[in-house]
Amino acid sequence: MAAERWEPAVFKARVDGVLRRFVAEEAELFADVDPALRPVADQLEASVADGKRLRAAFCYWGWRAVGQPDNDALVRAAASMELVHAAAVVHDDLIDDSPLRHGRPTAQIALRGAVRRRPRSVAAGRSLAMLVGDLLMGLAGQLFATSGLPAAYLARARPLWSELARDLIAGECLEILRTGAPPDTTDSLKVIRYKTAKYTVEQPLLIGGALAGAGDRIRGGFSAYGLPLGEAFQLRDDLLGLFGNPERTGKANTDDLRGHRPTALLAETWRVAGEVERQQLRALLGRRDLDAEGLRAVRELMCRLHAPDRVEEMISVRVEEALGALAGLGVPAPAASALTTLARSVTVRVS
Repeated sequence: MAAERWEPAVFKARVDGVLRRFVAEEAELFADVDPALRPVADQLEASVADGKRLRAAFCYWGWRAVGQPDNDALVRAAASMELVHAAAVVHDDLIDDSPLRHGRPTAQIALRGAVRRRPRSVAAGRSLAMLVGDLLMGLAGQLFATSGLPAAYLARARPLWSELARDLIAGECLEILRTGAPPDTTDSLKVIRYKTAKYTVEQPLLIGGALAGAGDRIRGGFSAYGLPLGEAFQLRDDLLGLFGNPERTGKANTDDLRGHRPTALLAETWRVAGEVERQQLRALLGRRDLDAEGLRAVRELMCRLHAPDRVEEMISVRVEEALGALAGLGVPAPAASALTTLARSVTVRVS
């Protein structure tokens, strides 16, 4: 990677290489404990096989925005953000009881095969998946600590890890607590902020910046850029979850409706719906047997009430807010260019 130019595909390949090598080594050590652990070790590797590597990119550019040069040890540290994400995905799929991710069986479904002849194989598969997620989170800290960066640099960023974990788990808990409740846009946006926005954009930026020795002004700017952009990212996910192409998203369009999840899209629909329309939604939300006809009915209702248009506007407002904050930071040109490109790519996408 040239010092003054960022090529997303090249960066992704670097992060993929770090993750493949590190997780493969750890999976082998894990499987060496007992041959019966091989399916779990394989799932550990499968959990990091896919991804856009956005969180690593934001960590990297948090470092570069402070004026630090490209550095292989920093790329290793940034790759640890992807292990946090992999852990969150495994746990999120468990909480949501999702059968598919990236078009393949989720961890709890895949691991049923390891216990298919045992009593309560479904519960056992879920338990194994939970432990895979736990192990991935532990490995994230290990990769970060052994990245090769000086201990003094790592010490500057270490307090941010507890904040990241606390906010991520708080968001997951809020989503569980508000699932099935009357939809509310303010509540939904709070879930988005803590469950996704902070650990996707803001906190990787802040960690990269802390590693580089960023001052208060830069850290404040990273938050002013990262929070609205992270919210825009999840708002786009909500739209894709219901209206996207499952072949691109890798997930079923009915997941959010069957789970009656507190998305902003649903909340905006509910907010302007009349009583008859709310009755229609009540009859469909949370149904595990929701079919294509039910999905079509919800989509038509949402479009008739212009809820997707309002969510699109929420995305646009947040992207512009993020870019405005970035423009005021005065970071080096390569970082400004990359962070501008990232702001567009995380919100204008089909998967």
